[in-house]
Amino acid sequence: MLSDEQGHSHSPLTIHHSPYPIFIKNHTTPIEKPLVKNLNTGTVEVKRDILWRVYLSYIAVVIVCLLIFARAFYIQQFQGNYWRSMSDSLHQKIEETDADRGTIYSEDGQMLSTSIPQFDVYIDFAADGLRQKSGKRFRENVDSLSYCLADLFKDKSKAEYKRMLQQGYRDKDRYFLLRKKTSFREYQQLRTFPLVRQGRNKSGFIAEVKSIRLNPYQLLAYRTIGLDRENAQKVGLEQTYDTLLKGTTGKRLVRYIAGGVSVPVDNDYEVEPENGRDIITTLDVHIQEITENALMKMMVENEAEHGCAIVMEVKTGKVKAIANLGKRTDGSYWEDFNYALTPTEPGSTFKLATMLSLLEDKKVSLNTMVNLNGGTWQVAGRTVYDSENHGLGMVTTKHAFEESSNVGMAKLAVNAYASTPSQFVNHLRKLGLDSVTGIDLTGERRPVVYRPGSKYWSNTTLPWMAFGYNLAITPMHTAMLYNAVANNGKMLRPYLLSGIRQDGILIKETAPVVAKEKICSDATLHQLIECLKGVCIEGTGKTLFKGSAYQVAGKTGTALVANGARGYADHIYQSSFAGFFPADNPQYTCVVIIKNKPFAKKFYGAAVAGPVFKEIADRLYTMFVRQSKDVQYASISRNDSIGYHYAGMYKEMKSLIASLGINHKDSAREDAVIGRIKKENGFAVMDGYKTSEKQMPQLAGLGLKDAVYVCENIGLKVNAKGRGKVTAQSITAGQQVARGQVINIQLN
Repeated sequence: MLSDEQGHSHSPLTIHHSPYPIFIKNHTTPIEKPLVKNLNTGTVEVKRDILWRVYLSYIAVVIVCLLIFARAFYIQQFQGNYWRSMSDSLHQKIEETDADRGTIYSEDGQMLSTSIPQFDVYIDFAADGLRQKSGKRFRENVDSLSYCLADLFKDKSKAEYKRMLQQGYRDKDRYFLLRKKTSFREYQQLRTFPLVRQGRNKSGFIAEVKSIRLNPYQLLAYRTIGLDRENAQKVGLEQTYDTLLKGTTGKRLVRYIAGGVSVPVDNDYEVEPENGRDIITTLDVHIQEITENALMKMMVENEAEHGCAIVMEVKTGKVKAIANLGKRTDGSYWEDFNYALTPTEPGSTFKLATMLSLLEDKKVSLNTMVNLNGGTWQVAGRTVYDSENHGLGMVTTKHAFEESSNVGMAKLAVNAYASTPSQFVNHLRKLGLDSVTGIDLTGERRPVVYRPGSKYWSNTTLPWMAFGYNLAITPMHTAMLYNAVANNGKMLRPYLLSGIRQDGILIKETAPVVAKEKICSDATLHQLIECLKGVCIEGTGKTLFKGSAYQVAGKTGTALVANGARGYADHIYQSSFAGFFPADNPQYTCVVIIKNKPFAKKFYGAAVAGPVFKEIADRLYTMFVRQSKDVQYASISRNDSIGYHYAGMYKEMKSLIASLGINHKDSAREDAVIGRIKKENGFAVMDGYKTSEKQMPQLAGLGLKDAVYVCENIGLKVNAKGRGKVTAQSITAGQQVARGQVINIQLN
């Protein structure tokens, strides 16, 4: 036992080695508490030190990234041209050079599609000549150049151009864009401007030349001529004859400078491109204009969906005009699709093929009687209807054709070919109606003609085919068939390429191609023409051609067409008229097809397509047929034994006749502008009339000077071809005109 100073006794202290903390009672401060506090404080300080370093590193990384992005942005936006020019100037390569694309002409010599140059103008502000003597040349010319640019382009002020040029000069921009799509006329003026006229090395001006395709007549035959646009599919003649038009590309060795501009290096490596050939089409601008205008007028009037009109030259098969108009979303019309080469159910114009088969096989004659049953007939559980309830009973085959009776044609076909339908279909095959026409225009679709034994053939196929349903052919097929009848039975392939020209020299001329030497016997042909004439005299076209100065052989057509899933519920009709004129000596074949809007009030072929055909025929007859045959112009002589007809300005003619002392009778009014003198009963008779600003005068017989004077006085723009006297005018005499309208006149 131990004792302390106060005499207390204690047991000896024993120390145990234990893993647990030891607490001793009665001591003022525990042994373990200061140790824990020190440990916690140290840990916080270490953590704080680590976080501070992490944050500092993160901020440093962010700053470095921002600097990198800023530098990249600066290089790209402010030094990009410089570094690109450094890269571009370090390589050379062989590049192709495009040839000049050939021009498409009409047969009467008008340009339908041609290439014109267009310039993108750049400035190399780092050009040595521009920066000599601290840019003295630039400073001396920048004011006058800015003034000229502002005056030429009129898109910026002089001050704006000056600021723009000075900024480019300060940046040493090696590929500064001044203006894109500069026309040839503008470029020619630009080359005369201050600084620019000193040449490329001193001015830094660079011009990149591109060719753009231009259709001068815009809408006229636009789809047929076609398109040649960058990054767009070619169509029409531009596609069909692309290999001829584009020529052969050349090659040259070039070195690239700023902005990718190529500079020729050595002429020894250059292969000159071979320019494309020009093609001459069969199209006639005057006829195309007449056709397009006549079709457009009816399309607008009837708010039709789309339509087409074709004019062919009977003796050659040349397509003189082909108009295709479709309605756009804004209600206007444009040449948007080639409807002339798209198969549709032809309707009653197809009855010509049915009549040809029946007559050639001697199944009927024109006097064979057929019962029309008032316009309805039951066959194979379905009903055939005529377009109107005419109430006719027994009539001749010719009369049934003239009245365009579906019942009549269906009955005759069933009676003749029910047991041998292949005999009827074989006639269609011989006429080429089951294959493409072969016209030289890409995109023609194959027709649809069902054959007996196929899954599409039924008991109603034959009777419906007889009046133009249950088959589909193109309007061009219809034109080809009617043209063969007009051409004494010889079927010609329609074509659009008249010739090929290279460097102004005709190197190839296209001759007509005979598709079939004879489509039927002369006897059948004669009967077919009689039927077609009868339609226009006694049948569905009699009102249309009543009082006409010439005879037409043609056929009306009205077909109900389906509207997709809605079927025939919308009552959409396709109106058509096909024929040729003059019937006694055919010169032109014309086919008009118009698809009307749903529930159109006017939809019969004679009321919609017929007037378009008549307007085309009237104007072509006046311009080309009648005048070439009847009109004669001769010098005036007192003792002429032949007739004469002379036209000119009235006052000049009156003065001339008086000075020559020619006895004449003058029935002209005092304010007459145009005078005419002709021989009647051996005596000279003079007449004259005043022109109107709203009505087209008769120009035939006038000289070019007089014709231009008369036309410009009423506000017309004149496009003349030839020399001598006027023999044809694109706007018929008496037609309403408007100021600014273009008239084409042909001189003899």
